[in-house]
Amino acid sequence: MDYILDGFAVALRLLLAGDPETFSAVWATLSSSALAMVVALCVGMPCGFALGFFSFPGRRAARLVVDTMLCFPTVVIGLLVYLLLSRRGPLADLEMLFTIPGMAVGLALLGLPIVMALTALAVEQADGRLRQTLLTLGADGWQVLTATLWEVRFHLLGAGVTAFGRIVSEVGISMMVGGNIKWHTRTITTAIALETGKGEFAVGIALGLVLLGIAFAINLMLAFLRRRARA
Repeated sequence: MDYILDGFAVALRLLLAGDPETFSAVWATLSSSALAMVVALCVGMPCGFALGFFSFPGRRAARLVVDTMLCFPTVVIGLLVYLLLSRRGPLADLEMLFTIPGMAVGLALLGLPIVMALTALAVEQADGRLRQTLLTLGADGWQVLTATLWEVRFHLLGAGVTAFGRIVSEVGISMMVGGNIKWHTRTITTAIALETGKGEFAVGIALGLVLLGIAFAINLMLAFLRRRARA
């Protein structure tokens, strides 16, 4: 038990002292996650909105594919991205393997179906009378679309926060595509796995505390959004 308490004490000293190695992993995590979120939101929200708002041939099949991708093994995503970006892969010329943008590609593929599925669900669960009322009042298609977006705005924010929480805590994709390179692509999760395996519990605990802080902030935001949505 003493070594656990000692680990927490050393971890707090590392955080308060601004240990460069520890915060290098934090920066790699936040930068790769931010890039992945930009892609996931810019692609996933319009696609998810179209999936939930419009009726078109193959809609049910598309929804089934998106829902299935929610259960896609992350290690398989990491493997596919690795093969695409590797020296013999079709995207080798981009030289993105073992880089933060390369990790962001894999993490974006992880977050994309989450954003799409939750956005589509939010739009589908919006009050159906809203569209009919707006059309009766003479609103055009653009006004109906923007009003629907405003109606589900808190749910869309919740979709983004949920995707970020899944992306920032991912380890398999970051390990395979990023390579866990010190001072470069080593993230919080990969650093925790490495340092714990080496017996360096203090660094692992310090990074774990940072990750818990991020998760706590995300959960607080989700709780706030849920209260606002119910109000």
